Amino acid sequence: MVSLGNFYTLKLHKEFQYVYRKGKDAHTSSIVLFFLPANEVHKVGFTATKKIGNAVKRNRAKRRLRALFIEYSPSLKDGTYIFVAKQTIHETTPQKLKSDFEKILKRLDTVKKISDD
Repeated sequence: MVSLGNFYTLKLHKEFQYVYRKGKDAHTSSIVLFFLPANEVHKVGFTATKKIGNAVKRNRAKRRLRALFIEYSPSLKDGTYIFVAKQTIHETTPQKLKSDFEKILKRLDTVKKISDD
């Protein structure tokens, strides 16, 4: 199992539903991010609905999101993150997906500020 940094994965339906109800969300053409800020909480979930395609396509979409998350996880604020893949994720180039990922993180202000200590 690949480590997701110091983040735990969401497993229960009720955990996902809580973040969907209480969290903030932002959309791009290929990703939706739900974010619920909380101190000392490091949780993440990845979803892809059946609209995406068969299990192979859904798993590939989640793997792509997971790889980007691993890259950015050290610079993220505490809280719970849920990344939802949209149907267009399969036509999206890796560069465009990465820019969408960065855009969505900045839109919800989830990137830690670098302190000048």
